[in-house]
Amino acid sequence: MAIGGVSDELLGTFVPIAVYWLYSGLYVALDGVGRLDGYRLHPREEAAAKNTVSKGAVVRGVLVQQAFQVAVSLTLFAVIGDESGTEQKQPPALVIAGQFIIAMLVMDTWQYFMHRYMHINKFLYKHIHSKHHTLVVPYSFGALYNHPLEGLILDTIGGALSFLVSGMTPRTSIFFFSFATIKTVDDHCGLWLPGNILHVLFNNNSAYHDIHHQLYGNKYNFSQPFFVMWDKILGTYMPYSIEQRKGGGIESRPVKLNLD
Repeated sequence: MAIGGVSDELLGTFVPIAVYWLYSGLYVALDGVGRLDGYRLHPREEAAAKNTVSKGAVVRGVLVQQAFQVAVSLTLFAVIGDESGTEQKQPPALVIAGQFIIAMLVMDTWQYFMHRYMHINKFLYKHIHSKHHTLVVPYSFGALYNHPLEGLILDTIGGALSFLVSGMTPRTSIFFFSFATIKTVDDHCGLWLPGNILHVLFNNNSAYHDIHHQLYGNKYNFSQPFFVMWDKILGTYMPYSIEQRKGGGIESRPVKLNLD
């Protein structure tokens, strides 16, 4: 199937990448609005002091990961594609909704266990996963700033499994992976904006993931990008509260620890 002469396979590959930069760009624009400083989970100066990688390096790192994603996605579609040219019909809306839920659960399960293992295994953490944690203060377009091998294992393979297990069509994948991209960017945006629908629908959000990026939360809140079920089931769940920060603004504070 195709939209405007462009195949669903190509759209499913490149639309989520465009969504990544457009949605993260929206947060960059919002970050320039001084009146929103009261909704930042970290003060501006803290990002400059704690993050050990430049924003230019982050952009380059994300582009490398997205290049890997394109290669794997196009290869996958080429392998499973129907060479007969038969148009693949979309299933009923209820079936598509079920495929979304299955894909979300598969992605969450894969990413939880792979993510947690990269923290448990000291070699993998030091040489691979620690790259993502150079962003102690997360921001939107750093959501996919990872070592290329981590990006391949967690995001690219996890996405492929979600697609295959759920049985969704390439057209459905356009919307699913775009949604997953929006969710991942939002979880790293560093803002707690009132009325954010993703914060209403999901307990796994920017404040929840911010806990994980801090030293005291490094062994908690591994779940991403949708639900928190595996953290709760396996004892790695660290709840948080949104509190006023001394000096102004807000912060996400773990309720299990007394940091005073």
